[in-house]
Amino acid sequence: MSVNLVKGQKINLSKEVAGGLTKIMVGLGWDAVKKGLFGSKPNIDCDASAIILGKDDKYRTCVYYGDRSAEDRCVYHHGDNLTGDGDGDDEQITVDLANITNKVEKIVFVVNIYDCISRKQDFGLIKNAYIRLVDESTGKEICKYNLSDDYAGKTAMVFAEVYKKDGEWKFNAIGQGTNDSSISELTRRYK
Repeated sequence: MSVNLVKGQKINLSKEVAGGLTKIMVGLGWDAVKKGLFGSKPNIDCDASAIILGKDDKYRTCVYYGDRSAEDRCVYHHGDNLTGDGDGDDEQITVDLANITNKVEKIVFVVNIYDCISRKQDFGLIKNAYIRLVDESTGKEICKYNLSDDYAGKTAMVFAEVYKKDGEWKFNAIGQGTNDSSISELTRRYK
């Protein structure tokens, strides 16, 4: 049974799956809000990324639509969704927890709006944003965090993080809006 999380809630992933968790699929989703008299939707391109950190939260690398694999393919981005249309996950990232180097201590999952400055777009135009974790071996959802705050004026989001503590993987629902305009700016936070 999936755990519905609230902002700031943490869970121990090692204890959520009997027999241990080896590989997770991180699904991120969102919808554009309907605007205007006839309910039109703005053309928003959100991009999910995983920022990979080592000891003391120091930047190691990042996976995103332009560089889809890192850490010997232990972190893999499934591809870019340019529209956000449709049901279910808009973008997915797989993390092989069992085989990732022990130098990786945290993976931060972020979403930014592509070309947000020139398009004059922010997360006030987004609704139904979420992040969920799925056990890849069974296909069962472990947990889900629905971001329900108002993020108007924010151009990027730190959705959540998976981190290692005392040899066990844990999940932290963050939901922090930022004014970063690109993945490059988001990664600078960790350099």
